[in-house]
Order: sequence, then C-alpha cells, then structure tokens
Amino acid sequence: MNTIWFPDLSASDGPKYKTLTSSIRDAVAMRHLKKGERLPPVRDLAWELKITPGTVARAYRKLVEDGVLQAAVGRGTFVADRTSAHVFEGDPLINTLQESTVDFRGCRVSDVGQGEIVKEALIRVASRAGNRYVDYPTAATDRAARAAVCHWIGPDHVGRIEPDDVVLGLGAQNCSILALQSILRGAHPVIMTEQLTYPGVRRAAQLLRAEIVGLKMDSHGICPDSFEEAARMHGGKVLLTSAEVHSPTTINTPLERKLELADIARRHDIQIIEDDCHRIDTPKALSYRAIAPDLAWYIGSLTKSVAASLRFGFIVPPTGAAPLTLQVAQSSFYGLPQPILDVCEELILSGAASEVRKKVVQSCQERVHQTVNVLGQWDIRWRPDAPFIWLKMPRGWRGSSFAVACKSRGIRVKPADEFALPDGDSPNAVRLAVNATGNDEARLAALGEINQILQHPEQDAEI
Repeated sequence: MNTIWFPDLSASDGPKYKTLTSSIRDAVAMRHLKKGERLPPVRDLAWELKITPGTVARAYRKLVEDGVLQAAVGRGTFVADRTSAHVFEGDPLINTLQESTVDFRGCRVSDVGQGEIVKEALIRVASRAGNRYVDYPTAATDRAARAAVCHWIGPDHVGRIEPDDVVLGLGAQNCSILALQSILRGAHPVIMTEQLTYPGVRRAAQLLRAEIVGLKMDSHGICPDSFEEAARMHGGKVLLTSAEVHSPTTINTPLERKLELADIARRHDIQIIEDDCHRIDTPKALSYRAIAPDLAWYIGSLTKSVAASLRFGFIVPPTGAAPLTLQVAQSSFYGLPQPILDVCEELILSGAASEVRKKVVQSCQERVHQTVNVLGQWDIRWRPDAPFIWLKMPRGWRGSSFAVACKSRGIRVKPADEFALPDGDSPNAVRLAVNATGNDEARLAALGEINQILQHPEQDAEI
C-alpha cells in the first residue's frame, strides 16, 4: 500500500469495517491504490488505524468478494485487476501430468491394475443394462448403488444406516460442497476448519461466498479452546474437518478429542462435516456421524482407495437430513450417470473394490517406507496408511524457496503456504505425496535429489 495514503476513520459514526471498506474502494477508484498494489497485512493495518484485526479482515474479505481486492495465499492481499478473468488463486486442484517432471504434489491413488478391473466391470454391467442407459437416473435406479455404499462403509463406522440415509455425489469435493449448500444460510455464512486445510476447502468457500475461519491444531487435531472461541466470535454453524487423515499433516483425531469437539458443537448448534476422503485403510476412531448422528455429516469416496476416474462419492447426512441433501444434489446435476452407478455397485458387491483397496494400502505402505528410508534424517511426520508425508524445513530453507529449487530439478512438491488460509500462519514445511508420478526408479531418484537439496540450502537457494 502507498504509505502516504491511509484512511481516516476518526469521523466514522457507523461500523468501522464499512468505513474502511468504503475508503479502500474510493482509493482504488481514485487510483491512490493502483492495480496489483499490495495492501498491508491485516495486523499491520489494524495497528496503524488503531482498530481490531477482525475489522480489517472483514473489510478485506468484503472487497475480495466484490472483486476489488484479490487474496493470494502466502503472498497477501492486492488490488485486483478488474479486467482479469482470474477467479481462483494458485495452481488448479488437479494438475496436468508432465512426463519430464516427477510430481509429488498430487495425492493420487496407486496404479495396482484397477484400470483393467474397471474395464471388465463396465463390460459386465453393460451386457445386462438393457434399456437402462436411456432415461434419467432416479432414486429407484441408484438405490442399489446406495445400498452398496452402506456395505462399503460398514455397519459401525458411521452408525447403523440404510440406503435412504445415503446421498451420492461426484467425488468427495462435490459432496463437501453439497453438504455446505445444505447447511449454510444468510448473507455472510461462516465455515470453520483446520488452520491448515486442503485447497479445495478454500475453493468451496469462495464458490459459496462464505467466510472461512481457521482453528488452531495440536498433535490430536483441532484444539477445543480454539473451536469454542471461534464459535463465540464468528457465529459459524458448520465445522468442516478431516479428522481421520488430515492433509497435509497426517494428524489423526482420536475418539476422546472428537467427543470433546462434538460436545462444543452441540452447545453452539454447529453441524460437523467430516471429510474422510484421504483415508484408505481401517479407521482409527468412530466417525462424528456415529457419535453425534443428529448433527454430523460423513463424506467418503472411492477416489483415493479404488479409482479417481469414477468420481464416485457419498454423503451420510445427519438423521432426517437426507431428503434435503438429495434435493440439493438433484438441483446441481440431477444424479450420477447410471453406468457409473452400476459399475461402482458391481465393484463393491463383487469384492473387487476391496481387493483393489488392499493392494492400494500395501502400495502406500511400501512407498511411505521407501520415502522414510531416504528422508528419515529430516523432521518428518508420516503414517504407513497416509499417502503423503509432512516435511518440516531444516535451517536455511523456506518451503516456498525449497519448492522452487525442487522445480528446477524437475520435481514438484507442495509448500505449506498452499494449505494456509488467507492471512493465516504458514509453517515452514512441504507436503510430499508418496504416489508420485513416474516409475519406481524415477521416484526414488527424485527422493534422492530432494535429500541432496535439503543438505545444501545456501547453494540451492540461489537457483
């Protein structure tokens, strides 16, 4: 921001955030603040103007929503280019694979031969489809797939459920958005989530024009005190969390902590969405849906454990909320394609999906151990059942500069600032997906390169 210009809020007789919003908007219109100019961090401007950081953050969020400002995770808030078609910051959620690059960014399912298994299943279901693939899918034609989901989840993890308790979506990301659409109300909805979160959560919040509030974490997940404070300060009505396998840190939230957080949610009338998309193996604790069926949502998919191409996700809403969620889903896309419904039912009930999952888990464990064997001397957090590791940077490296150094060697990693919320703290770390593109030889060679880069921060920081 031009340090000569600061808004004068002393004459304001209304809400300070509205006065600040108008002042910045006027400064942009009068070209006192020019396109691409960086505004001060929230706390710096709050100190300069003698107002609360929350007031500044609220003004910034409003102006970002209106397209006057643009927030770039890890870089700050800037005057937007009003002629640009830019909507989202950063890389796309799904990266285009490049043969010349070993990509540790995308958390993909291991190739264990499931492509041929899916092809064979498609042939079987097509041979008995008859006239089934002409009309729209309905609650009658997708019921068998919903029953298969109940079998896939199992009888205990989310509590006892029937097919009518399940709503289907196009993968976990789509299911998260459907659940949020079913819950959020009002002009300024609030989503609470972990202080580090998968970029798809931010994208969902942007689509829904919702404020996103980050909650502090410890080694067991979300801190109850942070959740309680946020509920009181922001009035949010939904917590979106990845409790089983948190991306990017691999943290698991144990049952005792879940019970504590569920109690806070109940007292503040907050619904909990548990996104279980990154878990591929046996769950370590009951889901929120099992311990609080009246307020918790469970989301899963076949993406990380069977095949991402199927785009088959599922929601178990709170007791009695499935009809509303189904209406939201049908308003978005009518229903999943019938061939996908049939092939996923076939894969699950034939046992083929379970066999693929076993091989995926084994592959994940092997690759995690390979990664730890190469990088074990560094400060890493890992689990054999999580398809990524969390690597804290040694002295002399920043996550962003380390990512640039890796990219210069044909290696792509995901720095922590891509998981940080706007104006939130970003730890000095990177996430490495163990199912990197390329063959085993190329992947192991790339891990060796990463190890070498970590050992020479001064040399590689200049690249």
